[in-house]
Amino acid sequence: QVQLVESGGGLVQAGDSLRLSCAASGRTVSRSAMGWFRQAPGKDREFVATINWNGGSPAHANSVQGRFTISRDNAKNTVYLQMNSLKPDDTAVYYCAARNDPFGSWQTNHYDYWGQGTQVTVSS
Repeated sequence: QVQLVESGGGLVQAGDSLRLSCAASGRTVSRSAMGWFRQAPGKDREFVATINWNGGSPAHANSVQGRFTISRDNAKNTVYLQMNSLKPDDTAVYYCAARNDPFGSWQTNHYDYWGQGTQVTVSS
């Protein structure tokens, strides 16, 4: 089993930056692809970013491309999401996910473990 705990969310103003962290425990995720997803009130959970087991092939949703960056530190069993130039539309609960596969995916049903989420609120 893998437990994922997100941190780093909060209330910020438009244009600000935040860095989300996702710490894994239970077993190493160094061979697992990781992803970030988000869910705004009344909307489906949507893909934000994903990264391969070795940090290769980071991919981001079009809506965050150029503003958000996913990265990972396997020595710390942690994945990050650097979020710059935040917009009110980025307001959502952000979830970290891990899959029993080394390659990233944008599909929510490809992930096997999920964190509880961290709230990000961006005011205008």
